[in-house]
Amino acid sequence: MAVGGQRLTATWTGPRPDGRPVVATGVFDVLHIGHVRFLREAAERGFPLVVGVEDDDRVRAWKGPGRPVNTAAERAEVLSALRSVAGVFVISGPSEVSKWGDYSELLASLEPVALAYTAGDPHTEAKRLGAEAMGAQAWEFGLTEAHSTSAMLEAITSLG
Repeated sequence: MAVGGQRLTATWTGPRPDGRPVVATGVFDVLHIGHVRFLREAAERGFPLVVGVEDDDRVRAWKGPGRPVNTAAERAEVLSALRSVAGVFVISGPSEVSKWGDYSELLASLEPVALAYTAGDPHTEAKRLGAEAMGAQAWEFGLTEAHSTSAMLEAITSLG
């Protein structure tokens, strides 16, 4: 499903954990309580949790020139410091390479037990299709209302 032969790649920021993991992907730009709760709940199901962080160019293409606030390396380092996270990788590739098949191709070698996402995720259907294609479960977790990076950034800029 790659666009023009271009594919997504994953660069691990530390050791790749053993065992079949639960995988969560996203931007994770300004870490907040919603992120922490989501990741903790996913890890509490007893499998190693690995997190894929979208690289800076992909985030900028999707969210605009002011994003991300933190670099992919910084976001990966912060996520790696969380007790619930067993490993982190950075997802790179052209921003238009973003369909469920592209992610399935990238994640298949991990043989994930499940793909984790939050309720209301705009990519819910794609994550369900990707999980199904890999023989994994799709785990939906509750959303922590009124907590998103975009909402936090809007609140901060309104103060100035």
